[in-house]
Amino acid sequence: MKRIEAIVRPEKLEPLRHHLSEVGYPGMMVTRIEGHGKQRGMEQQWKGARYQTHFLPKLRIEIIAADRAVKKIIATIMDVCRSGSVGDGKIFVSPVEQAYRIRTQEKGPKAL
Repeated sequence: MKRIEAIVRPEKLEPLRHHLSEVGYPGMMVTRIEGHGKQRGMEQQWKGARYQTHFLPKLRIEIIAADRAVKKIIATIMDVCRSGSVGDGKIFVSPVEQAYRIRTQEKGPKAL
């Protein structure tokens, strides 16, 4: 099993949720976060004054999936969330040692 963590733009959540559901992976966890990478924030103007925003709003999408599903999920995330601009996000994949479903006490891939 793998944990797929994607940092994406907030406006990509609904299209991503829709496409992942269409390809058979409806489950995900979403966390609102702020941060920056090479983008280093952005400069904005409000009431004639300029100010620097160092952290930009992003979403962290987490999906736990069977090993065989990882490539398809990553391809879907990349297709939906790529605009070609700085700040499109990142995807991280890490191993998951074990998963348990509390209600049925199933473990491993059955618990997903």
